[in-house]
Amino acid sequence: MSRWAPDARGRMLAAALELFVEQGYDKTTAGDIAARAGVTERTFFRHFADKREVLFAGPGSLDEMVAKAIAAAEEGATPLQMVISGVRQAAAELVEVRSREQAAQRARIVEATPALRERELLKMATMTTAAQAALADRGVGEPTAGLAAYSAAAVFQTAFTRWVSGDTDLSLPECVDEAAASLRDLQ
Repeated sequence: MSRWAPDARGRMLAAALELFVEQGYDKTTAGDIAARAGVTERTFFRHFADKREVLFAGPGSLDEMVAKAIAAAEEGATPLQMVISGVRQAAAELVEVRSREQAAQRARIVEATPALRERELLKMATMTTAAQAALADRGVGEPTAGLAAYSAAAVFQTAFTRWVSGDTDLSLPECVDEAAASLRDLQ
């Protein structure tokens, strides 16, 4: 493949997933990914700081997407409605850039690699903190803001796990709705 072929970033994402599945995350180098994608290693590093970033790259961070949706939520919405709306919107944006199969491959790779599991937990903690801050900006006090933010993170994780399992025909946003309904059933 020519180094000037379109969508170098997309090719590198696909190549990384393939290689991580074939030979494992730890045995794959940035150079391997670049070669498989038909780009130079220098091009790889223009797009990603390291091979780990390939798995965590997206159109925007979850925390930014959730915070933006909370800020735009309707005035009469409850804190939980605002934050669930935020994770639903983040889920919708996620599926625009990553297929279910890619997301499932990524989830398996992350689960198999302790350092990546740690990074995933940090990502979820960052989303939770951003949601909590966005709710505070909307005038929601503690402990309500914290409970809503942590609940939304649990909803997102539950929905994502269900979606990538392949046990449902629901879309990721629909899995968020299903998990949120289950959360309400706990009352």
